[in-house]
Amino acid sequence: MMETFETICYIDENGNVRNEEGAARINEKLAKEMYEKLLLVRTFDRKAISLQRQGRLGTYAPFEGQEGAQVGSASALKEGDWLFPTYRDHAASITFGHSIPRVFLYWNGRVEGCVAPEGKHIFPPAVPIATQLPHATGAALAEKWKGTDNASIVYFGDGATSEGDFHEGLNFASVFKAPVVFFNQNNQYAISVHISKQMNSETIAQKSVAYGIPGVRVDGSDVFAVYFETQKALERARNGEGPTLIEAVTWRFGAHTTADDPTKYRNQDESIQKREQIDPLLRVERYLKNQGYWDDEWAAEMQANASAVIEEAVEEMEAFPKPKVEDIFDHVFASPTWTIQQQKEEYLQQMRGEDA
Repeated sequence: MMETFETICYIDENGNVRNEEGAARINEKLAKEMYEKLLLVRTFDRKAISLQRQGRLGTYAPFEGQEGAQVGSASALKEGDWLFPTYRDHAASITFGHSIPRVFLYWNGRVEGCVAPEGKHIFPPAVPIATQLPHATGAALAEKWKGTDNASIVYFGDGATSEGDFHEGLNFASVFKAPVVFFNQNNQYAISVHISKQMNSETIAQKSVAYGIPGVRVDGSDVFAVYFETQKALERARNGEGPTLIEAVTWRFGAHTTADDPTKYRNQDESIQKREQIDPLLRVERYLKNQGYWDDEWAAEMQANASAVIEEAVEEMEAFPKPKVEDIFDHVFASPTWTIQQQKEEYLQQMRGEDA
């Protein structure tokens, strides 16, 4: 008989508590902290789209609608942990302490945007699909062999589960009990390909069975369910019990990137309807209102604070020194090889109008 995976939910679409654990663990302080984090990254996301449309950023990958999955999971990490994002997981990176100006710089094509703040274990965003899963497993094993209790979390979409790196990462982590959480955001589309055309499995969580590891399916729009279930998976990892596969069922409201037109392959009326139903920010707002914790003045202050932080980050990003052409050569290896050095010299000669 096939194992079934129930979608875990702590608060429903109307902001009502769904289970006893939620009633015991969710409180005003936590709810307001989550609301503030969600609001900040949504403000970032909308600003980034606006900047791209103005020609002030390059092509950008929006995430609005997936904030609950990213903020909830990244909030469960501790200081020494490792975070392996895709090109869309800026909300997770920012929640874990990445520099917002640097995230903007990444979308301006700057190598500095790949550099995390001192002491933060945040890998550069992975653009190739699923390649970061084996990397996360390796980093987790290194921490295990060093005797720390640090763990890794690695983000990937539903399309990544069709790649070989997904299976290699999970298999290796399972065999060696690597302290890593495989965090899937099932947005139900790999660009234009619906999940029904990618796999015959009913869920992504059930793929854990083949590797003998726990699989969890959560409502990715419920920031509390994501937070607490990721905490449990990280605790297992720290206790030497190995990896967990988490499937966060979510829905991105906008396009795959600012260069994409989702109307070509997805019914946008469905997205409009889902926004009213499952918006992770709206769900926390409804919870706060149901509990009598909501305050309009406080909410306005939170929005003003978020806007100020993002505007300041934009100013810092745009005041950054202009890039040097040498950067494309100097950041390939720690010490340039003779081949790279030769290419650099030839290119600079060409830029100066000299014969090679």
